[in-house]
Amino acid sequence: MPKRLTFFLGHLAISIIIALMAMGLVFFIWYPSPLASAVGVTQIFLMMLAIDVIVGPVLGFIVYKEGKKTLKMDLAIIILIQLSALIYGLYSIEKGRPAYIAYNIDRFELVRKNEIASNDYQHNENFGSYPSYVVVQYPKDPKLKEKVMFDEVFGGVSLSQRPEFYQALESAKQQMKDKSLSLNDLSKYNSLSTVDKILSKYPTAIGFFPLKASNLDMTVLVDKEYKVIKIVDLRPWH
Repeated sequence: MPKRLTFFLGHLAISIIIALMAMGLVFFIWYPSPLASAVGVTQIFLMMLAIDVIVGPVLGFIVYKEGKKTLKMDLAIIILIQLSALIYGLYSIEKGRPAYIAYNIDRFELVRKNEIASNDYQHNENFGSYPSYVVVQYPKDPKLKEKVMFDEVFGGVSLSQRPEFYQALESAKQQMKDKSLSLNDLSKYNSLSTVDKILSKYPTAIGFFPLKASNLDMTVLVDKEYKVIKIVDLRPWH
C-alpha cells in the first residue's frame, strides 16, 4: 500500500476516534439527552465535527509526497489547524451548554453557561458536568425585589439567570405540588401514541412541568414526591 494512502487512512482513523470521544463528551456530559435538541446544538456540532474529520485527512492526502523536504512541516501544520479548530469548537460549545435547570413559579427554565448573569459559580457544585436542578427564590427585601424586577423588564436579565437567588429544588416541593400539570394534558400537544410510548418508560411519573429552552421546549416528569424523574422530548404546550 502506498505510504500516502497509509498515512491518509491512519490520519482518518485517529480523527474518527477523537471525534467519537468529543461526541461522548458533548452528548453524554455537557448536553445529556434530550438537552442537545432543546438547545439546538446537535446539527451545529455534527457539522463542525464532519468538516474537521474530513478536511484534515483530505488535506494531508493532497500534500503528502514522498521525498518532499517540507512534508513533515506541512503535515504538522495541517494537524495543528485541525486540532485548533476542534478545540475552539468544543470550547464554544462548552460555553453554551446547560448549566442549570431552574424551577421558576410554574415551569423549569434551561439556563446556559453563557447566560449566567453573575461571575459567582460556586453555587453550582456540578458546574463541570451535568446541569444542576435548582429553584429560583424571589428576594423578600422590597427594594431588592424591585431592582430585580427592573433588571428583568428593562435589562433582559431573568431571575433564573442569577445564581445568587438559587435554592435547593427540595425547598419548592409544596409549590411544585400546587403547580404540577396532569400527564393527560400532554396528549393535547403530542400524538397519543408518542405520549404513551414515552410515559411507559417512566411508570412512577404522576405529573409534569414545562421546560422552557432556547430552541425546543421539553417536558419535565416528576414522581409523587415531586422529584424530577426525567426530561423527555414531548411538547408541554402549543
